[in-house]
Amino acid sequence: MTSTLLPEERVERLSTASTRRVLEPEELFDWDSMGDGQIIADELLTTHGLGLALTPAQKARLSREEVAAMLGMGVRFEAALMAGFSLQITDSKDLADPRVAYMLHEIGEETRHSRAFARLIEKLEPTAVDPLHKGVIGWGADKVMRLTIGSPAVLYTFVLAGEEIPDLLQKRAAEHPDTDPLLAAVNRYHRQEEARHLAFARLHLPELWAKAGRVERWRVLHAAPAGIAQLFAAFVHPGVYATIGLPVMKTWRAVNALPQRRALRYEATRGVLDALIDGGIIRRGEVPKGWQKLCGVGADGHPLSGAPQLAPLSKTVPSRKVIAAG
Repeated sequence: MTSTLLPEERVERLSTASTRRVLEPEELFDWDSMGDGQIIADELLTTHGLGLALTPAQKARLSREEVAAMLGMGVRFEAALMAGFSLQITDSKDLADPRVAYMLHEIGEETRHSRAFARLIEKLEPTAVDPLHKGVIGWGADKVMRLTIGSPAVLYTFVLAGEEIPDLLQKRAAEHPDTDPLLAAVNRYHRQEEARHLAFARLHLPELWAKAGRVERWRVLHAAPAGIAQLFAAFVHPGVYATIGLPVMKTWRAVNALPQRRALRYEATRGVLDALIDGGIIRRGEVPKGWQKLCGVGADGHPLSGAPQLAPLSKTVPSRKVIAAG
């Protein structure tokens, strides 16, 4: 059922929820509880399905490097999101707008998430170097990021992607009993607050679309899917494979070609496409080719019959609330 509340009223409710749920990560978790071995299950490693005969030590190292890479991407993405929000606030003609108030709430929450992620990275002690941050690739990624920050409709499309992708990854990790308890608890904490951020992005994006010019709209419809595909692939950067002696780019390309990895991308990004359809930005029957390829769907926005399906986890635990220290 469609809400009868005005957009401003819905945003104010999100702000009220944020006010009532101030969760400080330094106080919430026992940061010394993380184990020193493998922290996610074999089936959650990106290499699962390649048929590699990895030793227990290699799998332990890879698990820590992959999680650290995803957390690092989370910190950087949230920094870009906060920069975009700050730019919108500086350009706002009405600082009393409930949307401005909620953006300030979200910035506060994102800083707490980033502090939690950085604390986990410290515990994981990663050694991998991201080759995607170097040379022409790094220069191009930086330019695209800066263009995105200054383009509100494009930014919010990426906000949806940057929330939906880690939400699915963290959900699967939190639901698996072999995930390190501290990591699982931080994942649950992050997902609780990101639900509000997703609601705000879905609400505000159609408003930004109505104000967008032709170039910005073209970028949402045709350039954003390629950028989101790169974002998904970069969540675990190629450098992690070097830490266990695997060829860097060859392994990374093989990982991203895996049917299960593509199924994960499809599942994570279909929520973004659904938000664009629900917001009247894309119409069913007219889904652009780039979005079809990104999400594994047809022109109607529904999954293709031959697209890989995300396999369920072999083991799961019941959903739990945030685990506090002590």
